[in-house]
Amino acid sequence: MRLGLAGLRAHKRRFAGTFVAVFLGVAFLAGTMVMGDTLRASFGALFADADSGTGTVVRGAEQIKAGRGVGTRPPVPTDLIATIRKVPGVAAAEPDIEGAGEIVAHDGRTLQTKGPTNAGNWIADPKLNPYRLVQGRAPSRPGEAVINRGAADQAKLKVGDHTLLRTPDPVPIRIVGIATFGGQSGEGQTTFTGLTRSDAERYLMPRPGEASAIKVRAGPGIGRRELTDRVGAALPARYQAITGKQAGDETEDATAGMFLTLFTSLLVVFAGIALLVATFSIHNTFAIVVAQRTRENALLRALGASRRQVLAATLAEATAVAVVSSAAGLLGGIGIAAGLQALFPAVGFPFPGGGLVIHALSMAVPLAVGLAVCVGSALLPALRAGRTAPLAALRESAVDTSGGSRRRAVTGAAMAVAGVALTVAGVAGPTLPPAAAGAALTLAAFVVLGPVASSLAVRVLGAPLGRLRGVSGTLARRNALRSPKRTAATATALMIGVAVVSLFTVLGASMKTTMHRTVDRSFAGDVAISAQVYGAGGAGLSPRIAPTVAALPQVGASVGLGRGVGEIDGAGRQLTVTDPVALSRLLDLGTVRGSLAGLGTHGIAVAKDEAKRHGWRPGSSITVGFADGQRLPFTVGAVYDRADLAGDYLITRAAWAPHHIQDKDTLVAIGFKDGVSTAAGKAAVQKAVVPFGSPDVQTKSEYAASSAAGIDTFLTLIYALLALAVLIALLGIANTLTLAVHERTRELGLLRAVGQTRGQLRAMVRWESVVVAAFGTAGGLGLGAFLGWALVRAADGDGISAFTLPPAQLAVVVLVGVAAGVLAGWRPARRAARLDVLRAIAAE
Repeated sequence: MRLGLAGLRAHKRRFAGTFVAVFLGVAFLAGTMVMGDTLRASFGALFADADSGTGTVVRGAEQIKAGRGVGTRPPVPTDLIATIRKVPGVAAAEPDIEGAGEIVAHDGRTLQTKGPTNAGNWIADPKLNPYRLVQGRAPSRPGEAVINRGAADQAKLKVGDHTLLRTPDPVPIRIVGIATFGGQSGEGQTTFTGLTRSDAERYLMPRPGEASAIKVRAGPGIGRRELTDRVGAALPARYQAITGKQAGDETEDATAGMFLTLFTSLLVVFAGIALLVATFSIHNTFAIVVAQRTRENALLRALGASRRQVLAATLAEATAVAVVSSAAGLLGGIGIAAGLQALFPAVGFPFPGGGLVIHALSMAVPLAVGLAVCVGSALLPALRAGRTAPLAALRESAVDTSGGSRRRAVTGAAMAVAGVALTVAGVAGPTLPPAAAGAALTLAAFVVLGPVASSLAVRVLGAPLGRLRGVSGTLARRNALRSPKRTAATATALMIGVAVVSLFTVLGASMKTTMHRTVDRSFAGDVAISAQVYGAGGAGLSPRIAPTVAALPQVGASVGLGRGVGEIDGAGRQLTVTDPVALSRLLDLGTVRGSLAGLGTHGIAVAKDEAKRHGWRPGSSITVGFADGQRLPFTVGAVYDRADLAGDYLITRAAWAPHHIQDKDTLVAIGFKDGVSTAAGKAAVQKAVVPFGSPDVQTKSEYAASSAAGIDTFLTLIYALLALAVLIALLGIANTLTLAVHERTRELGLLRAVGQTRGQLRAMVRWESVVVAAFGTAGGLGLGAFLGWALVRAADGDGISAFTLPPAQLAVVVLVGVAAGVLAGWRPARRAARLDVLRAIAAE
């Protein structure tokens, strides 16, 4: 232990790169976990405070849930309020009406938000209302409304302003109050508009006398559980009572829970990638240090040190570095979390107030991971140090120059063949699990084959250097060739980072191309109006837009596509609500078996894949359950081939009308008459939809581009997160070169003594760095492209996915990788050029 710590003190600069690599990885992981804990605690406190006065919530017992949304429940009759108020222990009961309502900003455009847009009734009882007025008053007359402060700021609206509320039909409102939610500007990213009870029933419920739920307040001395049990016993079987806390937890999960889970999981994944890259850099550092200390370890063995003691001395160094760097990483992680807490409001995401929440697990896990990564990476070099023979003290310092062994080549080749075979099998399926397993095995094969491939790759990539840079270029290439294992380990860290960047670049380009291909294949109209629906909270488009546009002299056909939820074969399914005959004129449904014309109120059209999976054909009978509790028989009237934009199930508006809560469209497809130009037709449509909040009217290409716009935002986030992994890889290259310069001190001094200039020496070291970076970049680019191809093809169930290699973006990746090599070699090159010639020659 004393020898290990003494060696660390004497050569602490050698471990600077290792310290930084572990520090960054642990800091990122700790920051992610602390931020997740803080967000969950902050939102938990926010919702707990907002719902503290609600003892019980009464709602419909049945729920139909399609996908990952919150699901749809039937309305509750407000007549139940009288029954509930008679229950002993009930102090107050009020209807809670909730629906979708989008605010139109001061400029006449619909407010663009990052979350659900809700509207409801303003609850008079302050203990049951989670919102608090901070300006103005509560709505008391028809047309009056209160909006949350966040929405008011974003829409630039103030008390006294007039605007529209899209429900989805436009409703004129006058702002009479501004409110906060639990002391914050809003309920996460949700906007809220509070109306009078009569307006809320009129615009947000299918019929008067209904509410989304009923909120109940307990009297003095009555607990939530006791109150809920009493109220539940008085309810008809179709309705249920839950505690206010349970309702608040569900709202919190729907509002912020899914986002937090996905976001923090994404950050943890990239922290893992960064630590994986760090593993290669740390291992390389210890491998070089152990190789450079061969004589020192041999002398210790000659003096009587056992293999276990030499092993322990090396691991003591690694443990000391791990403890210090991981502890510093924990502090850095807290700083990262604090920075993100301050940054979130600046980018439009309201971060609830309060200090950082630091749980013991959020500190223990990153600390343990940092220790495991650092000590684990040093284990093999430490074992190698323990096996040093005493006679090695009589030789010059021997650096590891072994290349790829035959066993390594055979093993790596076998893994590569198996990985490619599994991947191809997954693509042929197409089945994702075999392709994913094959991709992982292929990545492992790349790591195993690194030393075997490095010699050939360096020779090929470095061949032009001799001609372009003369002796300096030739020496740089030979230096990279002298230790294939070292070169491969150094390049592998960068290879992994570049591979993941390339993978996501290919996936993003393929998804965008697929979206364009889908629109080109299925959309037969000229322009489209689309709206984003956030689960059950998006207002969508008014169903009146399609008939209004159809009446224009420039328009030949117009059809709206709404979205509903129904239970089919025991599972929630998305239903497309439309006029199937008009839809077939503007969307290409492929071959249609049966007839779309006669669906009526009890007919349904089904996509081919769904029909095949259930064994349905035209004439088959199926049962569809609706959120209002009705379960009705439907007849399959038609089976169509293409569900790209139409969805898997089509029903008519007449079939949907008795069961919907708010009828809304998500897409309106429009086709112009012959002779009408796209520009003229689009201008006419834009003018016609102004009363509906001026939704965007887009050409076919604009519609495809907007549908894929989120991909670019996602890729920007991915690249920002991957920058950490690339930075750690650069530090690994720089650290390896720095140690190599120290190792070659006498050699460099001799080169200077025989006439090499400082500029030539700097160029030699820099070009060595470029060659290593080029090897890692080329390998990562090829691996990322292959994995991208495999995942795109394996996930392609309908044959429409388009694998795309974006040349411009991949060229940028290559340039960044090569530039990274230049940057990584800058400091080691300067240090090498500053060597004193006489001291260098005299160095042992």
